[in-house]
Amino acid sequence: MSNTNQHRVVITGIGWVTPLGWEIETVWQRLLRGECGVDRTKHFDASTFPTTFAAEVSEDYDYRQFVQHADVHETIGLNTQFALGAAGQAWRTAGLDKHDKLDRDRLGIYLGSGEGSLDFDNYVAAAVAGWNDETKLVEADKWAKRATRSMAALREIEQEPNMPLAHLAMEFEAYGPAYNCLTACAASTQAIGEATCILRRGDADVMISGGAHTMIHPFGVTGFNRLTALSTYNEDPKSASRPFSADRGGFVLGEGAGMLILETLEHAEARGATPLAEVVGYGSSADAYRITDIEPEGRGAIVSMKHALTDAGLQPTDIDYISAHGTGTKENDSIETKAVRGVFGEDAGNIPMSSIKSMMGHLIAAAGAVELITCILALRDQKVPPTINLDTQDPNFAGMDNVPHKARDAKVDVCLSNSFGFGGQNDTLVVKRA
Repeated sequence: MSNTNQHRVVITGIGWVTPLGWEIETVWQRLLRGECGVDRTKHFDASTFPTTFAAEVSEDYDYRQFVQHADVHETIGLNTQFALGAAGQAWRTAGLDKHDKLDRDRLGIYLGSGEGSLDFDNYVAAAVAGWNDETKLVEADKWAKRATRSMAALREIEQEPNMPLAHLAMEFEAYGPAYNCLTACAASTQAIGEATCILRRGDADVMISGGAHTMIHPFGVTGFNRLTALSTYNEDPKSASRPFSADRGGFVLGEGAGMLILETLEHAEARGATPLAEVVGYGSSADAYRITDIEPEGRGAIVSMKHALTDAGLQPTDIDYISAHGTGTKENDSIETKAVRGVFGEDAGNIPMSSIKSMMGHLIAAAGAVELITCILALRDQKVPPTINLDTQDPNFAGMDNVPHKARDAKVDVCLSNSFGFGGQNDTLVVKRA
């Protein structure tokens, strides 16, 4: 569907909290230098797990430096702490902290955020206290007695994936459209795409959009280990994330948030804001295949990319850089490459396509938003970030330009960013220089 007769949508603010830091310029320069945020897991003792490393946000991070109303956020979990920091940065970048005439009824939020950190120790302690070894059952009264003593209602509520949205609404007094989706690894890309649709049709003037997530806890790591999706390269964690490499063995779990301020071009111009980029295309599709397997021919990913290009009114030859989903699993990298070739044909190898997951790990629901911010910075600086740890490209990807090891100066006017989630959700955004 063409967006010709709809409002144009621009990005005026960006912010992130990542395993490489949380200041936009600092993190961007670290990405361009090919630095890695992966290290031994510190959130919990992972020494007995098949994977003993992750890409964690530094313990030095303090969300309170980014908020005005810290008293309403006292019980929040990590995912909301990340969301508030990223959104606070984006708000300031957009100059909205100095704009006192914003119609809050037309300020909306659309997030793709995941659940917060589980209160794992107390949950397990309650289960153990209620366990009857003779009947092999958990006795509810014993479980409840222990849980009542150690588990807090507010802490439990803060684990829900809608809570970052609730706290952002309170922090920024956003009374407009409010949504959260959790479509796995595609969530924040989908959120940004759908926030764009809200603005295009005139249902809001400004949208805060992006995602936040952490799954670096025993349940999260156990689940991905059981799916054999995580890298187990424990000997050298910093080289464990190897998208497009012949010896890739799974993704590295990361955490963080990415947030953007989207607004109609008319609204941005009226308040004198300087757009950082324009969202020109959004495509979405479902594999309709299996819960944890990608459709092997990449049909869903092809549809998503084609829809985004059509929405933008662009041809494949107009794309200058592709921010790959690029997880480093055998299946994803192979099928994503097949899909890109299916869309771009003979030109596929002429377009730089890299994965910052090699440096940040996989931020799950937050990944797409953070990766879109790198596209905006690539447009600004005419540089594309590298795929590190790509010592030996998979022979099946011969001819593809995966930007190994080093960032590169390049002419970048239009970027395409892919996110593909468990369950077969595919989302693609196209942004161009403002």
